[in-house]
Amino acid sequence: MTAPSPDDCLARNDWICGDYLSTRRQILLDAVVQHLQLTVISVALGLVIAVPLALLARRRRWTVGPVLGITTVLYTIPSLAMFSLLLPVYGLSATLVVVGLALYSLTLLVRNILAGLDGVPAEAKEAARGMGYGPTRQLLAIELPLAVPAAMAGLRIATVSAVALTTVGAIVGYGGLGNLIYAGMNSFFKAQVLTASVLCVLLAIVFDLLLLVAERLLTPWRRAGHRARGRTRAGEGVKRLVTAAGRRT
Repeated sequence: MTAPSPDDCLARNDWICGDYLSTRRQILLDAVVQHLQLTVISVALGLVIAVPLALLARRRRWTVGPVLGITTVLYTIPSLAMFSLLLPVYGLSATLVVVGLALYSLTLLVRNILAGLDGVPAEAKEAARGMGYGPTRQLLAIELPLAVPAAMAGLRIATVSAVALTTVGAIVGYGGLGNLIYAGMNSFFKAQVLTASVLCVLLAIVFDLLLLVAERLLTPWRRAGHRARGRTRAGEGVKRLVTAAGRRT
């Protein structure tokens, strides 16, 4: 039997091994794709649920306590317990992981969307009403755009958290890079554990940067406000937003 070559990092079970990347390229790609799918779908589902909840809490203030309380309780449930509670409904499936991650994202999304809507300047609302905006038009054209910074802050945190929590889905076979991490830990395959972990961190960073860029593109008046500085210029930025919305409609 031939002894392993001293240059064979796989045989030595090194933490950093280029041969692992070249020989497991398709396995890594499949894991990354599954991780992306689980993260994006779960956060999107959470956003679809969170927006109506935040709007309900804003419209009917007595619901703020129950909505925030329930979403906070869901966030405090340990991931293993959450998946176990959902198991009788969804079985060992990707849907189990998606629903669990969506429920975890609710408290971050609802709180930040609600905070953004509550933080809309009164002068912006008055200007919109002065231009003949009804409640729905005012919400869509003025209040939601001005709530974007706070909402995006919650979305960024929820997305990064989802990237991390997706790895726990490995317990049901749908964990993306988590599948490789757990398998590598069980077999003490150092290169697999480190590579999958680094890729998971890189995914979180990429998601955060993309959402940061999206926020900047969606809030051009904030860039103008930062350059100008001062309350007067900020107020002018709000007025420009109202005027621009009026021109679009």
